[in-house]
Amino acid sequence: QVQLVESGGGLVQAGGSLRLSCAASGRSFRISSMGWYRQAPGKQRELVAQTTTSVITYADSVKGRFTISGDNAKNTVYLQMNSLKPEDTAVYYCKAQMVLMITPLKNIEVWGQGTLVTVSS
Repeated sequence: QVQLVESGGGLVQAGGSLRLSCAASGRSFRISSMGWYRQAPGKQRELVAQTTTSVITYADSVKGRFTISGDNAKNTVYLQMNSLKPEDTAVYYCKAQMVLMITPLKNIEVWGQGTLVTVSS
């Protein structure tokens, strides 16, 4: 079984920074992509940033402020969030597209449990 464990959320003042981490664990998998989504109260879940082997995508609302990066050896993805705004307040979820190295190969999508980021004004 594969799982994602997130950490790094918390309370921060506007203009501050936080770094989120998401580590994948389990047996016999290959990661195709990892990304961060967020869901604010009363709103739909939205993509924040995503990374594949060759492409990084950011939501327009976070470009220039957030940076996604990964450590392939640790199967971990990070989200560095700078210049945080109150409108960044949300539960942040990590998502991974993976290939289970079984016969036959199986593509799966895994979500983390979410970590709350609260930005005070």
